[in-house]
Amino acid sequence: MTHQWTVVTVAYNSAGTLRRCWRDRQPYEWLVVDNASADDSAAVAAELGARVIRLPANVGFARANNVALREATGRYVLFANPDLEVRADDLPVLAGHLDVHGGLVAPQLLGTDGTPQANGRGFPYATAKLGNRNVWPLSRLHASYRQVVAPGETRYVAWVMGAAVAGRTADVAALGGWNERFFLYYEDHELGLRAWRRGLAVAVRGDVRWTHHWARATNSLRWSRAHSLELRSARTFFRMFPEFLVGLPRPERRHREAARLVGSPMPDGAGTVTRGT
Repeated sequence: MTHQWTVVTVAYNSAGTLRRCWRDRQPYEWLVVDNASADDSAAVAAELGARVIRLPANVGFARANNVALREATGRYVLFANPDLEVRADDLPVLAGHLDVHGGLVAPQLLGTDGTPQANGRGFPYATAKLGNRNVWPLSRLHASYRQVVAPGETRYVAWVMGAAVAGRTADVAALGGWNERFFLYYEDHELGLRAWRRGLAVAVRGDVRWTHHWARATNSLRWSRAHSLELRSARTFFRMFPEFLVGLPRPERRHREAARLVGSPMPDGAGTVTRGT
């Protein structure tokens, strides 16, 4: 059976989460890449209807996504975390957006309690990252960094959280997929900025609203392996994008089109960005 959509999920000790969030039969091709889980994630995914790709070692989020991208047969691809509740009825809305605008698009994510999560983000200045942790006055100076999109609205963003991001499969492949220099964290930042540099807009659809049972491992003040991974990825990212290491919000020469559009409502018509910016 040929499906319009391929949904890619990277699993790592995710058996319980998969059981909770993926109970319904999926009307799409579902590829689960198991990053050498110690639990029965692969078996649970197979029971739920996924085609499972078992990796002999944990290769990280970006590389695992790329493994599945090379296997995807759908016209559209959605990268979806194990803790995301995908509403299949909304996929035609995302497909219609991609057919008009191309680029990358994400649903507006909601927490378990229904509170909107700011999965659309502005430019990832180092100071914005601190502001996102409620460090004053950076939290006030970067108030627009966290983007929540209202129902019925579509908004340009610099990047979207990797928990849910969609594109036409051919476009994502031409973009080069996910950057495997990142094991975990910051790969979604880099993907969004790379899309903008290639003339592909990044947007969040406020009329598509999915629950994301997010439990971020680095929210705790206690140092952990997750903090170490995030710090390593931050070093890699800011070496690649030194323009965001210092300074406060301002249009960047290397990101002119994104600077002009990020944060503004996206029109319904085509022609969202100019290539070669």
